[in-house]
Amino acid sequence: MARMFRVLGFFTLTIGLMAFAANMLEMAFLFFFQTVFFVALGYLKFTERTYILLFWAYMIVSFSGFSYWTVFIMSNPL
Repeated sequence: MARMFRVLGFFTLTIGLMAFAANMLEMAFLFFFQTVFFVALGYLKFTERTYILLFWAYMIVSFSGFSYWTVFIMSNPL
């Protein structure tokens, strides 16, 4: 399970580098932060249950943040 967090770190690094190349700095820095978070968690040797709970907490925070951003921050296209 710890290896999967390092894999998530690899994919977030890839997305962050593509965003940086496209000059989307806010998105790039967000994904670089997530990369550091995932790789650091990948080397902490938690139990599998802890890794699953951490992933669920991450998903709840990220989906809540994404929903808040799309509903309240982004302008209405109409």
